[in-house]
Amino acid sequence: MHHTVLPSERYHQSLATGDFQPDPAQLGALRLLDECHIALHAKKTIRGVYLWGPVGRGKTWLMDLFHQGLDVPARRQHFHHFMQWVHRQLFALNGTADPLGQLAKNLSAETRVLCFDELHVSDIGDAMLLGHLFEAMFTQGIVIVATSNQPPERLYEGGYNRDRFAPAIRAIETNMRTVEVAGETDHRLRSGVSTQRYWVRLSAQESGLADAFAAYGPATLKSTLAVGRRPLSAIGTSARALWCSFDELCHAPRTATDFIELCQRFEAVFLSDVPVLGGAPRPAKIARGTEDGAVRVEAGDRELPALARNDDSVRRFIALVDECYDQRVPLYIEAYVSIDELYLEGFLEFAFRRTRSRLKEMQLQRWPGEVRSG
Repeated sequence: MHHTVLPSERYHQSLATGDFQPDPAQLGALRLLDECHIALHAKKTIRGVYLWGPVGRGKTWLMDLFHQGLDVPARRQHFHHFMQWVHRQLFALNGTADPLGQLAKNLSAETRVLCFDELHVSDIGDAMLLGHLFEAMFTQGIVIVATSNQPPERLYEGGYNRDRFAPAIRAIETNMRTVEVAGETDHRLRSGVSTQRYWVRLSAQESGLADAFAAYGPATLKSTLAVGRRPLSAIGTSARALWCSFDELCHAPRTATDFIELCQRFEAVFLSDVPVLGGAPRPAKIARGTEDGAVRVEAGDRELPALARNDDSVRRFIALVDECYDQRVPLYIEAYVSIDELYLEGFLEFAFRRTRSRLKEMQLQRWPGEVRSG
């Protein structure tokens, strides 16, 4: 077997370029990733690695150093992309006795390692199937390396029917070694020359987006295009860029798949009229059927999590920012408040921390820093 490059070797090579800063908080993760790398190439049994900590601490970078040095079949994906793939596979396996087991078996035939970025669970459907899915993948010998902002025991915290997610937590804790990456520095915000991709709108006449959009070439105003088989009304489109209102792109019933498609079609996305997104959560309600709404029915009632008024729109906004960030597509925004004031209170406050950090990094000239793929 030819020599493969350990994650720690790649780490020190990157530091030598001067583009990265050393962080002692990353060394524990590097040690586990090195051990996993060595065992995989020696064809030994090894547990995966679960890296968790605050945003901007280098978790994704460390995982990518690991993935880039592998000489075994491996797959690197954002976790929500993987879950979309899982749902498509389950549809194709409809009628199979154990579709999740078969999916894991098929997956193990083509890959040895799965690298997941941003392992986060907010959907009850995903939460219910992940226990069996993780168990099936680990049984098939698949090694998982993942990043997350939460430790395993806090995944899907506060979610409806969270006990159904308990098998997934047990599977992660049994088959992955957990390491916290929690240095004092948010590396996304390290010093750099700024470039404006975010404007606070002061009046209806002022639009910082217009000049930036014009730089992407001749455009057609008030156009309509098909995205995910549904029409999308755009403020403007050009061969390279898309300009939409917040209501059209985030308030309308769009999916993460739509945002994937847009980032593959356009070099830049412009979003205007972004409102204040946070708000005091509404108290939890009792969900009842139409026939039992007047009386509490023990068998039929269920508590729902507290929600802000526009949580669905916020989730879509978070998904849009994530997709632009992951595909290295600049996102230009005109909002009514600053980045720090976009979301101050609400059920999604924790999830929005990553979004805020990514938006701030997008204001640096060195971002996106690499040519996007596909």
